Amino acid sequence: MSSYPNTDFLTSANRAEQFLPDEGQEVAFAGRSNAGKSSALNAITGRKALARISKTPGRTQLVNFFALDATRRLVDLPGYGYAKVPDAIRRHWRTLMESYFVGRQSLVGLVLVMDCRHPLTEFDQQMLAWSTANGCRVHVLLTKADKLSRGAAGSTLLKVRKAVGELATVQLFSATKKTGLEEARAHLEAFFQAPEPIPSD
Repeated sequence: MSSYPNTDFLTSANRAEQFLPDEGQEVAFAGRSNAGKSSALNAITGRKALARISKTPGRTQLVNFFALDATRRLVDLPGYGYAKVPDAIRRHWRTLMESYFVGRQSLVGLVLVMDCRHPLTEFDQQMLAWSTANGCRVHVLLTKADKLSRGAAGSTLLKVRKAVGELATVQLFSATKKTGLEEARAHLEAFFQAPEPIPSD
């Protein structure tokens, strides 16, 4: 499975009305701040600086759109749940993401990024609930798998798979060690194999 070297940044949105036209296909990436979402995006696309990586969690404050080609896009959603972010900003992020999930017909899949050392937080559960309610398929990346022993990582994988059941597929991932990289790309391609949504009037 190849990477996506021609991925290009398109635009950022701070409000729902700034979203790109709802056409083609999109796969969104979401995750708690500091879970490694930007690193995962960069590793999967094969672009070292596609998504900005910051030592300060919560830097992704906008909905960022990236083009894979003429009809397929990746969408980087705001990092959520970081306690040091002001309440007003967190409320704005929640409203922005909820608007995206509820109304986005071109959304064909969600990659939900969880730190394998701290999976299934309240915020992760909310993202799963939004996705399920809107019929969106979900693939979970348990990132930073290199931070755990093989046994502990395997145990976490089984635990999360049992917890989410049929709501999502789950894998271990490490952007640093490239663990699970081809598996993640295969799931991304599977999302895009879904029939394109019929444009609404």
